[in-house]
Amino acid sequence: MTDEIKNTLAVVPHQPGCYQFLDENGTVIYVGKAKDLKKRVSSYFNKQHDHPKTRILVRKIRQIKYIVVNSEEDTFLLEYNLIKKLKPRYNVMLKDDKSYPFIVVKNEYFPRVYKTRNVVKDGSRYFGPYTSVQSVNALLDIFRKVYKIRTCRLNLTPENIAAGKFKVCLEYHIHRCEGPCEALQSLADYNRNIEEIIEILKGNVAIIERQIHEKMQLLAEQLRFEEAHQLKEKLILIQSFREKSQVVSNINYNLDIFSIEESDQSAYINYLHVVHGAVNQAYTFEYKKKLDETPEELLGLGIVEMRQRFGSNMKEIIVPFNPDLKLQDVAFTIPQRGEKRELLNLSEKNVKQYKIDKLKKAEMLNPEQRVTRILKGVQNDLQLKEIPWHIECFDNSNIQGTNPVAACVVFKKARPAKKEYRHYNVKSVVGADDYASMREIVERRYARLLHEASPLPQLIVIDGGKGQLQAAVETLRKIGLYGKIAIIGIAERLEEIYFPEDPVPLYIDKNSETLKLIQQARDEAHRFGLTFHRKKRSKSQTTSELDQIKGIGPETKKKLLVHFKSIKQIKEAKKEEIVALIGNSKGEIIWKWREEKKG
Repeated sequence: MTDEIKNTLAVVPHQPGCYQFLDENGTVIYVGKAKDLKKRVSSYFNKQHDHPKTRILVRKIRQIKYIVVNSEEDTFLLEYNLIKKLKPRYNVMLKDDKSYPFIVVKNEYFPRVYKTRNVVKDGSRYFGPYTSVQSVNALLDIFRKVYKIRTCRLNLTPENIAAGKFKVCLEYHIHRCEGPCEALQSLADYNRNIEEIIEILKGNVAIIERQIHEKMQLLAEQLRFEEAHQLKEKLILIQSFREKSQVVSNINYNLDIFSIEESDQSAYINYLHVVHGAVNQAYTFEYKKKLDETPEELLGLGIVEMRQRFGSNMKEIIVPFNPDLKLQDVAFTIPQRGEKRELLNLSEKNVKQYKIDKLKKAEMLNPEQRVTRILKGVQNDLQLKEIPWHIECFDNSNIQGTNPVAACVVFKKARPAKKEYRHYNVKSVVGADDYASMREIVERRYARLLHEASPLPQLIVIDGGKGQLQAAVETLRKIGLYGKIAIIGIAERLEEIYFPEDPVPLYIDKNSETLKLIQQARDEAHRFGLTFHRKKRSKSQTTSELDQIKGIGPETKKKLLVHFKSIKQIKEAKKEEIVALIGNSKGEIIWKWREEKKG
């Protein structure tokens, strides 16, 4: 700690405010907020930090600056503005900082309504920003169809119109404009349409629907059916927009909704803006984590970010938990049931899907990232000390005690390494003793790997329950590897996972990637072992009979099996066919053997 830092810490006040850490070049590398500047800033220097990035940050600090504010709420807003301005290296940063479109109602005679990304302080009214260009275009299309607003850039002042400077264009002839340029539509009538458009942009769609419906009923009572029909078509279009473009609640809520999901490197936050029960803004964004930020801090930062960006001043905010944030005259609600819970569920569904989509896209560009994520999941689910880059799985195969064999399959980076699969003939076990067979093959496998100084796996999977697992554990103890390699058993009946010395199994979610990987290794070991067992059994069945016949060598046996396909076919063949294939002398030997078998 430098003398300058010591001197600064000595005078930092016990008041709310924001602090800045600067490096040796005078560059701001971190901005933070605090209810008590003295306690918060001092905590960086008087305790050991668990997070390595925090330790690196502290080592780089050469100067401290701070700003005192009036209230805790002001610290959040000041921190937000400083981060946006200075972009410090160690602060959470919003990945998507692009501009979004607005809809502007231009401050002019016969106002135009159009899309823009530039906000100009000229008295015009701006609505947005909107996160979807498609939704903006859909809104503008509705306005043009329903209200027939002009799209031209003519300067439609009363003087210019009275002077007859303009002529109607194609838009008028195709009934997309009422012709205000030739005074075919009054300014008052045009502005009534603009007022309705503004109400829709505010989110007051239901109010407009009700007003149009009332006018339509009045016109019908006056037998002005053609005008009533025109209003009906307008109402249908607005209702169609409401149903297709907005999620609508049955209750007239005005509120903001936030939810959050995290990964190791990022935090994803979804924002829904609800006006009169209708969701008219929906946006999900990503923060890249820099230090050991808590979910409460990240959610609080996201709330300030979005309310500033979208100009929201809602008095109620729906959240999954209380953020590290205080806002004046704003209530945070954590709903447990009802409409508000359903809206929060909608937000959570969106943020989870966003996270999944981001991970999938990243994994498509970098397949190794997917492998790392899956194996880290295995590590967490099974509480392993290491990521299991190398997994080996064992399976025994025998049928009614005959031809006992075993298989070891190897997975590296969550993929089968087929060249490293191994078959084993069980040598020391007589009969069907699966436990003894498991002890033998585990010992043979790892005694050899130790002798050859070959890499050992981080995880061993045993196909079987507690008994099979215990047999393998006894062998690992015998050769000094127990405790150095993680080992589990998977029982096939309920897919439960057993750990050594723990009688209670672990039940993993059936859809989890961890269980799917373990099942894949188990099924691969079972398939590989069964294939070897079948080959061995088939070989024993064919050699046990033909190899006992004196005078019949390997080449003659091969000829017979290739031609007749099986021992049964040889026994059923005619003598002339056998003789024609292998000659008189050997044909006589086979015929004599066959007759003896019949007798």
